[in-house]
Order: sequence, then C-alpha cells, then structure tokens
Amino acid sequence: MIRPPDGDPLLFAHRGFAGENPENTVAAASAAAGAGGADWVEIDVVPTADGDPVVFHDADLSGRGGPPGAPDDRGLTDSTGTIWETGTATVTAAEVLGSGETVPLLGAVLNAIPSEVGVNVELKNPGRPRSALCPGEALSPEALAARKAVWRPLVDRVSDAAEKREHDVLVSSFHEAALAATRERSECPVAPLFSESVEDALAIARRYDAAAVHPPIDAVRGTPFFDASRFGEADVIRAAHDAGRTVNAWTVETWYQADRLRAAGVDGLIADYSTVGRR
Repeated sequence: MIRPPDGDPLLFAHRGFAGENPENTVAAASAAAGAGGADWVEIDVVPTADGDPVVFHDADLSGRGGPPGAPDDRGLTDSTGTIWETGTATVTAAEVLGSGETVPLLGAVLNAIPSEVGVNVELKNPGRPRSALCPGEALSPEALAARKAVWRPLVDRVSDAAEKREHDVLVSSFHEAALAATRERSECPVAPLFSESVEDALAIARRYDAAAVHPPIDAVRGTPFFDASRFGEADVIRAAHDAGRTVNAWTVETWYQADRLRAAGVDGLIADYSTVGRR
C-alpha cells in the first residue's frame, strides 16, 4: 500500500464512491474500479440471519433517511428489518436507493472488481447492537477473548471469500476484536479505524502489526480540519509513519479536503467522489 509513482495518495472508493453511485452495490464497485479510477474499493460487510456476508453499511435495511415528507425521506432500501435478523433471500432482494441494484453478497462484489484493484473490507458488525461491541476501544484480555468469539463466524466467511480471489485485501474495522479474529484466521493485513482516541488506535495497530491506520480527516494534524479539542497533541501521521504504517483518511468529499490532506502527508484518501483523488 505505497503511493503511486506520481506521489499522489492512493484513492479508496468509499462504498464504491457513494457520492456518485448507489453505495455498496455491484454497480458501484464496478464503476469505481473502472471509470472511477480507484486504486482500492472500500466496502462494508455484515452478516444476514443465515450468516452470509453481504455488502451493506447500516444495521437496518431501511437505513438512513430524512424526516417524513422531506426530499430524502426514502430509506436506504425498499425493505425493512435488521440485517442480521433477516434471511439472505430477503436482504439480497432489497433495492438500494431506487437504483435497480440490490444488496449484494460479498462474493458478487469481489467478482465485479478486477484483481489488480485492491479491496478494503470494513468489518462493520458481526450481528450485535453496536453499543455492545466497544468500537474504537483497546480491550482488556478478558473482554477481547469474549468479543473475538462473536466476530469469528463472520471473519471466517469473509476470509474464505477473500482467499478464493487474487485481489490485495485490507481488512479494517472500528472493533479491535474483529481485527484480532482476522489476524488469527488469515494473512490479510489489517487497519484500525477510529473516530475518537488516537492512542487506542495506535495501540491496536501495534498489537496486530497493522499495515495502516484509518483516521477521520479531523484527526489529521496540519490541516484546517484538525480538531484539537478532540485530538489534542496527537500526530497520527508522524506516529504511524515512524512505525512503518500508512495513513488512509476518511471520508473525503471535496477537492479542497483532498488537497490539504495530501499536503499533510496522508497515503490514502477514502473518498465519496472519484474526482477528488488526482490533481
């Protein structure tokens, strides 16, 4: 995961460039890896009630939407129900954002991405309420052992799917136990995602010899977006680079953000739009 020869950061298509395409669908992945010019396609993975890994971000099929009557009040899909409590047939029949695309199985998305394009699989949820999973925290040995057991079924299925393909695969997650289970199961490189504690993220990266660290853009010192009230004196780029890790920042939505992050030294832009990635 080094920068291209031109020195620009690698371009990660966040959910298949969610600002341009129906997010986390086969069409989005195909477009991002093709005309979108992505170096990597980033996707979210959760299990259905049958344990099948599908590419979807939210806990509920209805997902996000505005208030009733607002222009964006439609759900993320035309179906309802918690993903991990809903059978695979129902989940994969749900239409995403009125696009004609449906929620895909992980294997279908991997098949749509050329092998020369990397795949960043974010392990989003193993089938539990998010509040029970301690996202972003470095866990005690006791807590880690219990939570790894929760993640293993999904990690096994994702690893099986990845091992059948020739893509470079990077597994990222907000959850330490997901990364721990991955490192036990496969050779895939891992990357902690975080939104709060830089120290915890760096500690998790050290524990699992992470290839990368994925901070939010407001955790990147040296940019106009840096939030000192939340991240204090932390310098995630310096700390990660000193340890030999790359830094891929999320979520980039404008050329200006990309330009400032590039100047600060990030190695990858996890972006909603293909146009932000190259000068």
